[in-house]
Amino acid sequence: MLRWIAGVLLVLSVAACNGAADLTDAPVPLGDFNLVHNIVVAPKAVKGGPLSRKVSKDELSAAMKAAIAERFDRYEGSKRYHFGVSVEGYVLAQPGVPLVLSPKSILIINFTVWDDAAGKKMNDEPHQITVLESFGSGTLVGSGYTMSAQEQLKNLSQNAAKAIERYLVKQQKEQGWFGGVQ
Repeated sequence: MLRWIAGVLLVLSVAACNGAADLTDAPVPLGDFNLVHNIVVAPKAVKGGPLSRKVSKDELSAAMKAAIAERFDRYEGSKRYHFGVSVEGYVLAQPGVPLVLSPKSILIINFTVWDDAAGKKMNDEPHQITVLESFGSGTLVGSGYTMSAQEQLKNLSQNAAKAIERYLVKQQKEQGWFGGVQ
């Protein structure tokens, strides 16, 4: 029982972190990394059923592109890389019934990184990332009650950009993707 409670607390502490909470800190080391092109598309984005608010494909792309720029424009390495991101699906929670039905927002993206010098993809298959909204003020009753669709989308996009960074840090540590200091 104690392990179960510790596990739940760990999951909640990780989920509680907003994807933008660390943007005032120095960026985590990513070797000799410099993002040059940040391409985000959403031609096949699927709205997650009737429980989701609707946003346009342009809004999906713009929010994700802004969150990636916010996080990765901080890196100033000399090696050039490009991101290709496709928004695959989303749910932007509508108001539910407090404490009974508190829908959570979700964003699903496919991510590819290109090495400019090598002229090829670094990950042969797109890496799929699924993120949930950050827990925080108001999410006990669902973010649909406390946030607009644009606020939910910004939160999800920032969480996705943070998840991309975690993926890249892992690849840097395991495979030395970006060279330089690890």
